Amino acid sequence: MELFSLLGNSQRLDGGAMFGNVPRALWSQWIAPDGQNRIPLACRCLLVKDLDGRNVLFETGIGAFFEPTLRERYGVLESRHVLLDALAETGLTHEQIDVVVLSHLHFDHAGGLLAEWEPGQPPRLLFPNARFVVGAEHWRRALKPHPRDRASFIPELQPLLEASGRLELVEGEHAHTLGPAVRFSYSDGHTPGLMLAEVGDVVFCADLIPGRHWVHLPITMGYDRWPEQLVDEKRVFLQDKLARDVRLFFTHDHECALARVTCDQRGRFGTADEQCALHGAAQRSGAGTMP
Repeated sequence: MELFSLLGNSQRLDGGAMFGNVPRALWSQWIAPDGQNRIPLACRCLLVKDLDGRNVLFETGIGAFFEPTLRERYGVLESRHVLLDALAETGLTHEQIDVVVLSHLHFDHAGGLLAEWEPGQPPRLLFPNARFVVGAEHWRRALKPHPRDRASFIPELQPLLEASGRLELVEGEHAHTLGPAVRFSYSDGHTPGLMLAEVGDVVFCADLIPGRHWVHLPITMGYDRWPEQLVDEKRVFLQDKLARDVRLFFTHDHECALARVTCDQRGRFGTADEQCALHGAAQRSGAGTMP
């Protein structure tokens, strides 16, 4: 199988919100903010070609479904659906994707499931031949969100997924659609039932660890619903990936797609062997996964 990092639509969001209780004087040294205190963020997706003969897409980014006013509010930089362009560069269309795996259904991770916004047109689901794999616990949250995170969901998306007849809700380590080739673990600190997919020796970190700077345990986002729980989950997650030499795939790091976990003598986690992109990296199916 071959792995590709695909860029979807990019964002600029408030740096203070992205770094939680980290002082601006510190985080601004890592990522320089603009005049509105916003930092650049990728919405990066992982494409796996020939995963047991199928094209599997892990997440779809924010997409271009927002109408212009909301696009400006949420700092989306492009009006076109960038992920579709990125797929085309690999020789694929969205119709050729067999499975879409979604860590969770917040709009910056699942909005790319929808077609570009058009005046007077209702939201329309793309990927007509794909099965949609979502964690069952998070699906329940998406159907009944809390007031704190209600705005993070797209109200029209859940009914469209359900009506497609191609939705699979996952409870455990494996999905029926994907079998043992993809192993799932879960986190609740960012949102209930966040699903973390491991394929080969790569794990999709989603919003448990948005990028390299969030590998450091105390750093969480203002968007996380339970920061202390997230820190504990992150520690266990990183210890496991370090022990098994599983690489981290980052969705929101605008400069880095992939890195290995490190840990110094003080027990502080970091990254090494950083890669800005993946362009058809070959992998043996099942490499790095637990028996």
